[in-house]
Amino acid sequence: METIHQAGWNRSSTGVSGLDDILHGGLISDRLYLLEGDPGAGKTTLALQFLREGYKNNEKCLYITLSETKEELAAGAASHGWTIEGIEIIELISENGETADQPLATMYHPSEVELSETTRRVLDAVNRVNPSRVVFDSLSEMRLLAQNSLRYRRQILALKQFFVGRRCTVLLLDDGTSEGHDLQLQSIAHGVITLQQLAPVYGAERRRLRIQKLRGSSFRGGYHDFTIKTGGIQVYPRLIAAEHSEPFTRSQIKSGITALDALLGGGPDRGTSTLLLGPAGSGKSTLAVQYAVAAAARGDHATIFAFDESIATLEARTEALGIKLNRGLSAGQINIVQIDPAELSPGEFTYLTREAVERDKAKVVVIDSLNGYLNAMPEEQFLTAQLHELLGYLGRQGVTTLMVVAQHGLVGSGMQSPVDTSYLADSVVLLRYFEYAGEVRKAVSVVKKRSGFHEATIREMYFDGTGIHLGEPLRRFRGILTGSPVELEPQSAKHSASKPG
Repeated sequence: METIHQAGWNRSSTGVSGLDDILHGGLISDRLYLLEGDPGAGKTTLALQFLREGYKNNEKCLYITLSETKEELAAGAASHGWTIEGIEIIELISENGETADQPLATMYHPSEVELSETTRRVLDAVNRVNPSRVVFDSLSEMRLLAQNSLRYRRQILALKQFFVGRRCTVLLLDDGTSEGHDLQLQSIAHGVITLQQLAPVYGAERRRLRIQKLRGSSFRGGYHDFTIKTGGIQVYPRLIAAEHSEPFTRSQIKSGITALDALLGGGPDRGTSTLLLGPAGSGKSTLAVQYAVAAAARGDHATIFAFDESIATLEARTEALGIKLNRGLSAGQINIVQIDPAELSPGEFTYLTREAVERDKAKVVVIDSLNGYLNAMPEEQFLTAQLHELLGYLGRQGVTTLMVVAQHGLVGSGMQSPVDTSYLADSVVLLRYFEYAGEVRKAVSVVKKRSGFHEATIREMYFDGTGIHLGEPLRRFRGILTGSPVELEPQSAKHSASKPG
């Protein structure tokens, strides 16, 4: 048996690495656990992964089913590319016309009273197979057989007593369809895992789990997103930034554009985050991509998470501007990940980000945009907290993060952001349109940099076929950020006008 030792306990892997991480190594062996959730939440899939992991480690595994046939279980396993080889399947679907309407003997300890036929077959199967892992599916059928809550709870207690000392880890599945929330059942079990399936107004369903209880062991609390894909359940543990830290050398990240680097006091520092804030079309994404391309030119790896723009459009647009994105893509130094906000949970996005950093060794991460990230959140009020943890993690890994936020509106001082994240970022770069001489032009300025000096000037920015260009500071104008600047009079003219005539 594959076990992991923690605090004196032997651990049995669940077969789901993310869940083992949440449980700090897996389930404590030889205990009875309740796995509950609504129909479709993923209980059967998780149970099969649990048993397949046991079979892989040469353990005897038993699946006792009162609700699904062996053929149905085999079909469900096949949908994930699995087989049920090595798993003993015991079907306890009523035989000889036995139904839930017929009276059954109350289940007490085996030494006291003759057990019902169904219960006897359960215990006979366990005695015959002598398994190390057992799944009982499901308790809802047991409730129907018991006919009343008192008899049902006595049966569960008897099952628990039966498994004590048998060196057997048991999962009891419960879909809660027969009655309401059963706190007494939760008190009987050594641990309780709850699976939930949420249906947003638009987009794919979201699934999450929570460890409600685990006697004798710590665990990572709170909700954790998970998905069911071909190959089984994948759990994305909730990120705690303080648990992840890597030493790195402080240095400034160059963009390859001298004037832009000067505006940022030499460039963003490693391990910091920069917010690129401005209206649609003002050049935010282009600036972010420039940093990714510059990182690739230095030999570093960069990852761009594209929420809003297709990869093909991004490649074509940057190529037209003379930004060598394709060169970095061809060399494998830049990776673009297309994100569909309607299909992705925040936990899965965090997992993708961690993969980029820990597997691909990304030194620059671009999130384009936070507007798309916001759309991936079913509850907007938790965006800031999750983003705070993600930025904290990236900072501790020495990653430079660039976040794009599109503001509502185009020109003027009344533009608003969909969510205020400026206080989370270490640096804030502000982009604006302004009108001058019958043209709409772009301006860029840095309004915040925690880690050091930055220019306080406002510079004009423009793009052409050779890339990004910044002009000299716009010192002759007042009100550029309002969109309608006023040209100031030269100082010499003011002085001559004040002289007496």
